[in-house]
Amino acid sequence: MRVLSRFLLSVSDVAHFPAPSLPEIAFLGRSNVGKSSVINSLVGSKMAKTSSTPGRTRAINFFELRIAGRPKPEMIFTDLPGYGYAKISRETSAQWPSFIDPYLKTRPTLALCLALVDVNVPPQESDQQLLEFLSATGRQVVIVATKSDRLSGNQLRNALHALQERHPNARILPFSAKTGAGRGELWNEIRKATEAATTSHS
Repeated sequence: MRVLSRFLLSVSDVAHFPAPSLPEIAFLGRSNVGKSSVINSLVGSKMAKTSSTPGRTRAINFFELRIAGRPKPEMIFTDLPGYGYAKISRETSAQWPSFIDPYLKTRPTLALCLALVDVNVPPQESDQQLLEFLSATGRQVVIVATKSDRLSGNQLRNALHALQERHPNARILPFSAKTGAGRGELWNEIRKATEAATTSHS
């Protein structure tokens, strides 16, 4: 499946959100979790900017996606500011109430939240807070365990088990932007969510 993507706009003010239209898939995670790499792996191009400096995204970036050969765009990916990186975490945390909270709580076209967690590091308090926040919003959430290629089979199983124990009701998918492992499974979750959203709004 070839995906065509285009950048729509970058927003850090509720008043500038685009009018709700297509189902939206939100990407959330700590600043160094590999968010841009996951997005680029899914679309097969360098759509989201990867940076050696964590926390460069300070706004919500909207990208429109169309499946090659189909006439109309089908969904929008939203790349949200990272959190938890010491240098900028206070600044980003201060921004949450102004435009990130409203987006996650009230955006009518938000179909799925992908919470990215680095499977190589011990559970982080900031990840726990994000997942509790998303749970409270009632949003559909999939936890994406990134950088899974860095662990051996046994290590990965143990890490995923620990993550599942911490979040017993969550759907957890291991993913590697480097090898492409988990790409098909994640696309399946995205497609299910967008189809359900399209059906409920039609």
